[in-house]
Amino acid sequence: MWVARRFMSLIARRGQYGLFYQPQGSLPKLEFRYLNCTCCWRSRIPVAGFETLNDTLSSSTTPCDDKSLDAYYTSEQRGVILQLLNNAAESELAAVKLLRGRKSVNIVEYRTRNGPFKNLESVTNVPLLKHKSAVIVFNSILNPPEKKEKRKVKIQLAKFIRPEVERTWLEEANSIVSIVCGVNKIAWAHMDRGMNVLEWKHEDCHNFLKGTYMASAYLDDISSVVSHLPTADFFVVEKTSISLQNTALYPVMAHMRTVEAMLFALLEPRYTQPDNTAPPKVLNMMRTAVGRHFGLMVGDSRTSGAQAMQQMMTESVTQKIPRVTFPHNLLVKYRNSFQMGGRSRGEELCDAMLQAVAFYELLSESS
Repeated sequence: MWVARRFMSLIARRGQYGLFYQPQGSLPKLEFRYLNCTCCWRSRIPVAGFETLNDTLSSSTTPCDDKSLDAYYTSEQRGVILQLLNNAAESELAAVKLLRGRKSVNIVEYRTRNGPFKNLESVTNVPLLKHKSAVIVFNSILNPPEKKEKRKVKIQLAKFIRPEVERTWLEEANSIVSIVCGVNKIAWAHMDRGMNVLEWKHEDCHNFLKGTYMASAYLDDISSVVSHLPTADFFVVEKTSISLQNTALYPVMAHMRTVEAMLFALLEPRYTQPDNTAPPKVLNMMRTAVGRHFGLMVGDSRTSGAQAMQQMMTESVTQKIPRVTFPHNLLVKYRNSFQMGGRSRGEELCDAMLQAVAFYELLSESS
């Protein structure tokens, strides 16, 4: 109560210079409202009507202008704006500031129903495009933001290929075999540098992740796979990146490292030369590098590449110069292997092919 009385006495003492003094020509007189005292709930303290204050301030800052929107632009400017709004497709409209999403759709629908815009004022008849929004749109059309050219960063080979190999060796390679290991199978894709698929297979490995990881059992399965691999200049083995913090994945990590080590041991001796001048024939390729190349990364995790795989297979039939050329028999064989949500998803086949494609494309980008 003492605070309330003190507040009122200050207002009385200040007189015409008090808290609610209003010079001529300023804001309208504010309405008084009352708050109950929190001590006794009977005494009332007068306060200003803040709704009235907010309404007054907002109306005072908004210019009251009855001019049409067309009056603010020259005839040339009006022509440029109407040319775009009347002829641009929905995707082109979406590139204009404030026209992404529903607004660009509304413009196309309005044109379809009512015909082209005859003047700028008629644009405000489009839902979600009122005076202020329309002005921003018009100004964005007349002064489009400058597109900054993205600097293409050269990718270093060491970031996705291990161990390091001289570029000339990689560029002169006629073909590679891309190898990906799963929990119960190994898949490979044989591709030449013209992006032609020469072979594409997978083989079940029944001893994987069984019992106590018997080395002899693993060796039997992996030796069978190696015996079926075609000859190539390089064998590119996928290098998975499993977080050590997830202890539940320790068995899978041990399995992957075991298979990887055996592949290196079984493939490399066949091509070792005594002069030690030849490059290593077995290379690791980072799984995350392939994922980033195809836009499959979500944070640190990689999503399925089945959709990208389906698109490349379709382009092999529909385009004259496809990204990858598949033999007809392989298209027929694997056409249903990458259906989203299907039971028989060929993830290892998909990843082996994506790795082969990324190898050649990243090699060309880093040159």
